[in-house]
Amino acid sequence: MKNMLLKKMRELVRSEEGATATEYAVMLALIIIVAIGAITLLGNRVEQTFNNIATRIPNS
Repeated sequence: MKNMLLKKMRELVRSEEGATATEYAVMLALIIIVAIGAITLLGNRVEQTFNNIATRIPNS
């Protein structure tokens, strides 16, 4: 049983599928980093816009 498990692990490491999964993981990580950066930048700009509008509205 242990020998069979080691054999399967070696096949996974040598196969192309392992490399493909790693590439997808790296691409996903980069996409997440870019998305977080864009959301942060957009959020700051939206906050500034709402603050500018709030200061221009007269208090009743």
